[in-house]
Amino acid sequence: MKFGKARFGGMILAVAGVTALAACSSSGSSGGGSTNGSAITLPGGYGSVPAAATGAEKAGTITWALQPGTSPNWIFPVIPSADNSVFNAESFGWDMWVPLYWTQNGVTPEMVPSMSPADTPVYSNGDKTVSITMKSWKWSDGTPVTAKDLEFDIDLIKAGVKESPSNWASYTPGYFPDNVVSMSTPDASTLVLNLKSAVNPSWFTEDILSYAGPVGPLPAQAWSKDSANGPILDFTNPANATKIFNFLTAASKSVSTYATNPLWQVVDGPYKLSAYNATTGAFTLVPNTSYSGPHAKVESNFQGVPFTSNTAELNALKTGSVDVGYVDYTAVPQIPSIKRVGYNVFGMPDYGSNFVAYNFKDATGHFDAIANQLYFRQAMAHLEDEQGYINAFMHGAGDPAYGPIPAYPQSPYLPADAATNPYPFSVSDAVSLLKANGWTVTPGGTDTCTKPGTGAGECGAGIPAGTKLAFNLIYSTSPSLLGQQVTDLASEAKQAGVEITLQSSNFNYMITNYLDPAAPANENKWAMEDFGGETDNPYPTQFNFLNTGGATQIGDYSNSTANGLMTASISSGNPSAVKNEAAFLTMNQPLLFQPTPDYIWAWKTDISGEPSSFENLTQYYATPEFWYFTK
Repeated sequence: MKFGKARFGGMILAVAGVTALAACSSSGSSGGGSTNGSAITLPGGYGSVPAAATGAEKAGTITWALQPGTSPNWIFPVIPSADNSVFNAESFGWDMWVPLYWTQNGVTPEMVPSMSPADTPVYSNGDKTVSITMKSWKWSDGTPVTAKDLEFDIDLIKAGVKESPSNWASYTPGYFPDNVVSMSTPDASTLVLNLKSAVNPSWFTEDILSYAGPVGPLPAQAWSKDSANGPILDFTNPANATKIFNFLTAASKSVSTYATNPLWQVVDGPYKLSAYNATTGAFTLVPNTSYSGPHAKVESNFQGVPFTSNTAELNALKTGSVDVGYVDYTAVPQIPSIKRVGYNVFGMPDYGSNFVAYNFKDATGHFDAIANQLYFRQAMAHLEDEQGYINAFMHGAGDPAYGPIPAYPQSPYLPADAATNPYPFSVSDAVSLLKANGWTVTPGGTDTCTKPGTGAGECGAGIPAGTKLAFNLIYSTSPSLLGQQVTDLASEAKQAGVEITLQSSNFNYMITNYLDPAAPANENKWAMEDFGGETDNPYPTQFNFLNTGGATQIGDYSNSTANGLMTASISSGNPSAVKNEAAFLTMNQPLLFQPTPDYIWAWKTDISGEPSSFENLTQYYATPEFWYFTK
């Protein structure tokens, strides 16, 4: 997980759909949420969420389907890059150790004060000093959550990244926690951070102090030691912090002891772990009776049930043998039968972007020079039929997206130029752009640069005469949606004389071998790739992802204007900075943005709770503390 985004693909890109009825299409909806009878409908979503049931609330055990390959395998809240996923963090860890600020309100990426163990931070000294006041919150062992517990987390992060940058997935050298000059605790509930330079308060609060990592209090009174039976150490001593970090990291690697290790029983979230199967990844969480945050009147156990295939999980839904389950996109025709069994169904796109990435360093066939031409990226955008993808491949359950911030779920940071398509699908427009920039277009064949040079009407720097507009595109075969989309793209591109050779691969191999920062030796092996996409942080800056030299860059996009806008997003006090950044990136097209499919979930009609707690599922958050049985 990085400051800008968290990579997802394969099973994490949980594409879902609905029956192919035009009336069910979620595309093009707008406006705020509305109440339709007893159900809450939301723009951009599929289906509706019932209002919370009135009457008796009953406790029990709620079973929750885990997608194949997504069972949690890391428990220590300081998550390393190798184990970074929404499933380890948002759907498992955060049920036990809550972030400092909760920033998901149903489908809306915004702060939820009632679920946050600290008051809104106060910025001063030109946004270089941050004062954080903890609320009256308790650990499960009865001790209060204090400012020292937050300081403990930051000291552990510092110790971890000093040993290896990969020890904390959100780390970027020079930024948090490197930018923390000093910390002080003037009283038990207040932590003051003094920073090297000014930060954008929205970025620092919504991303650094909440989502990324995440940052949050950890139980110093129980964890500040370097062995199971060792004494409590002074964690403010860097040498001690390193020992403590290594001890906790080793304990997190011992997955077979998750449910029995006393360390993991000291929590401040709504749940404690009571059972964990190291072989299957199945787990059971039971209510933390000392939890200080909001929850249902009666609290149920929460049981993660792993499945070896989507087919097996679908059968569980069709037979009613799981309480809450996802609806894989291949199960689209089965949604009516799932509802007849007795399930509510709701879906919404994940807050993030799906895309095909360009490799700005691939010198094969001069593709690096070609990709650096804005007209080429604009032409590629014109060749993508987003609405066609939604209709044909998502059965209407999805929404178009034209930049790094999607239209849905709705965000206050969405720029106006990303609300409608700046480069609508048009093969003729793509052809016109190529012809106007020095290419002889051969529909059905391969275009050739016949006017080299850097002047008006010429192909651009580094593109010699005779260069062919031909390159490869590597895509992940799972989910099949990715292959369907790029196959259609290649077909439309061929009509404009753009020859795309498709190559199949898989998500894990691609992110290991086809990300330039991770595998620079392979930079000439791919021109474009589609592994899925990225999930935005609540404050959706693309810093660290699209800035020059960003630690989590994919294809080495570099633009000085974009760099300046991204720097402003994290360091200026302008609340509109990230919107300005997104507006530029939407028009500049550093990636070939794709539509966002709905992530659909089903839950039994005899389970109710706050509507937002079910909406959360579509954003990869599990908040079962709000759920209860009605029968």
